[in-house]
Amino acid sequence: MNIAYITSIYARASDTFIRNEVVALRQRGHTVHTYSIRKAEEDQHVSDEVRSEQAGTDYILSHGALPLIKALLATAMTAPGALLRTARLAWSIRAHGVRGSALALVYLVEAAYLARSLRARGVQLLHNHIAENSATVAMLASSLSGIPFSMTVHGPGIFYDPRKWALATKIELAAFTVCITSFCKSQCMVFADQAYFDKLHVVRCSVTKEFTGAVALPIPAAPRLVCVGRLCPEKGMLLLVQAVARYVAGGGRVELRFIGDGPSRRPIEQLIARHGLQDAVTLLGWQGSDVVRREIEASRALVLPSFAEGLPIVIMEALALGRPVVTTRIAGIPELVVDGDNGWLVAAGSVDELVTAIGAVANAPAADLAAMGQRGVQAVRSLHHLDTEIDKLEGLMRAHAR
Repeated sequence: MNIAYITSIYARASDTFIRNEVVALRQRGHTVHTYSIRKAEEDQHVSDEVRSEQAGTDYILSHGALPLIKALLATAMTAPGALLRTARLAWSIRAHGVRGSALALVYLVEAAYLARSLRARGVQLLHNHIAENSATVAMLASSLSGIPFSMTVHGPGIFYDPRKWALATKIELAAFTVCITSFCKSQCMVFADQAYFDKLHVVRCSVTKEFTGAVALPIPAAPRLVCVGRLCPEKGMLLLVQAVARYVAGGGRVELRFIGDGPSRRPIEQLIARHGLQDAVTLLGWQGSDVVRREIEASRALVLPSFAEGLPIVIMEALALGRPVVTTRIAGIPELVVDGDNGWLVAAGSVDELVTAIGAVANAPAADLAAMGQRGVQAVRSLHHLDTEIDKLEGLMRAHAR
């Protein structure tokens, strides 16, 4: 197949779920073109793999306004009916207000460029990840070109304002919609017309053989924890620092290392300073997958106290490396993490439960943590095996490619 992928920003340190699919499909002999609305920030250029994907990606906004407007004008001359139909679609799903109307025009212009590029490359199917603004561009480009589009819905962002992002319309017009968990599928069903429920398919994100084939290293004696992800309010990381502060103040000993960056970095730094945790909490910024793996293996457990999620890849990676996980009982997480079996599930927003879980990890015998980790390994191999999930995705793409 000759297919294309599009998302808002590709490639980044945090989008391994997309890169895993792209690489796996290419290894199966398919041509996969990658498009992105805009470029990633410099701090996302964390590895040769990420930089290689960036080098091969067409960044639509990087072309500047003139080529995009030329694409729109060319479409007006060669396919005026398709342009009128697509303009009506863009207008019908616009967000309220002047900004929403302006963005509808921007998305249409971007879609005109994308549609012409897809046709020139002979693309048979366009697939989107995340289902927000880039999915709007994908849907409009499909309307202009006649090339079918599909999308993968992750959450939680799309479920904050599904009407703003016209989720129901996208599910209706997409050839198929992938949901990364059963919970995600249920949320799509809330907003989709029942007539299109059969377009919703669960295809789980997966980790590469680098993780699923790894031999678990011994659990370290040092009470070290690692937290990996974007430093943002919905990840609950400020509460994690508060929990560490309370645990240390009560006489406990623990070390916490953050990998990631984002808008919560400054508040986290202030909280570290306020509680005198400079020796206990370290911020490492964004890192490549090799460093992430080493940090997970050097820790007793991964901690991710999120308030809102889909199902984070890093949880799969940690379990695949034989490390239990402390995380929250939300969204699709309980489909993989079982409390007391391969990790600890705590109530979202509860500092008390985080403190208790931190103490349990810090003081557990290494053999107990290793046993939990091995159960995690089996869970990931069963639910998130790359070949199995790519088989599902490839089958859907073959069935719907033009």
